[in-house]
Amino acid sequence: MDLGLKDRVYIVTGATRGLGFASARELVADGARVVLTGRDEKRAAEAAAALGPNAVGVAADNSDPEAADRLIAVAKEHFGRFDGILVSVGGPAPGTAADNTDAQWTAAFESVFLGAVRLARAAAAELGEGGVIGFVLSGSVHEPIPGLTISNGLRPGLAGFAKSLSLELGPRGIRVVGLLPARIDTDRVRELDALSGDARAARAASEAHIPLGRYGTPEEFGRTAAFLLSPAASYLTGVMLPVDGGFRRGF
Repeated sequence: MDLGLKDRVYIVTGATRGLGFASARELVADGARVVLTGRDEKRAAEAAAALGPNAVGVAADNSDPEAADRLIAVAKEHFGRFDGILVSVGGPAPGTAADNTDAQWTAAFESVFLGAVRLARAAAAELGEGGVIGFVLSGSVHEPIPGLTISNGLRPGLAGFAKSLSLELGPRGIRVVGLLPARIDTDRVRELDALSGDARAARAASEAHIPLGRYGTPEEFGRTAAFLLSPAASYLTGVMLPVDGGFRRGF
């Protein structure tokens, strides 16, 4: 199946590792060109180098108010066009309602929520018909995850923003989509499992609740993201797609 990605240009934030990098890798593998970001300049450059000449790395923090316009400018300068963005960011600090501090909430709001809103808003102003804005969210959009109170508070709100944006941009032919990962085998998920004191037992307990019986791979997530961002998904907008091996029980 031809996804129609050849020579299309996407920005993928938070893409030096994990789900963002996996998504950028699959986009490039199918012929797209990518501007990928990370907060560390060296890691961003190394991640882009690993993907070859159709990727460029830029140091950027999602919470920086100037990041959005700068990234779009880089996409146009390096590759001559801009077709879409996938907004991904490292997960906020774990903890309970009693444990998380105001500083942790504020930092997470700036990067996870407001930063994503700014990036989407700037992209919407530049995209034309056929453009796409994607958000990497979390299964916490539908059901709170124990020990991730900040994520539980912010991700559902961002999904609501994404849904509203899809209604506003639909008449212009611009799509808005969300991906809701659960237990994907990334460094972040391994770190969360380790917080239990017994990472192996925590993983086994999680896998017991996943109908497919295992954690997903970053490659599986990346392929799903590449499809949703591609012209092959041209009639999908406003969707919040679980990428979770069936973990979510609801419709």
